[in-house]
Amino acid sequence: MNKTLYKDNNIHIELNEEENWLEVDWTGLQTLETVQSGCMTMFELLKKYQCVKDLNDNTNVIVSWSEAAEWGAEFWFPAMINAGLQHFAWIYSPEIFSKLSTDKTIDLTGGNIFATFNDKQEAAEWLRNV
Repeated sequence: MNKTLYKDNNIHIELNEEENWLEVDWTGLQTLETVQSGCMTMFELLKKYQCVKDLNDNTNVIVSWSEAAEWGAEFWFPAMINAGLQHFAWIYSPEIFSKLSTDKTIDLTGGNIFATFNDKQEAAEWLRNV
């Protein structure tokens, strides 16, 4: 069962209580400000609920968010890892420039905590098995 922890026009964050991971659905146009705000909310919730996994769904993102890619790689992901994040399943947006932003963030961050998917079921299965 999922419990909604936070929701606004850009992001919906749920706790999957059975799996003890965050499920995050990003929606619409994302800017540096909306990405930073959503990411910091995720950071606080990851710490509060002591989750080590995240199912991050960009399926509903409709544009590039490349201006936030470096911030995510240089600041946010290191903070998330320090807070306990071990595995991050990232579902691509069908929008090519959003997909490129995802790949850029992963490349800049490095490490082996990431796996990318085109399907939510595959992403959830990966998280269950890591």
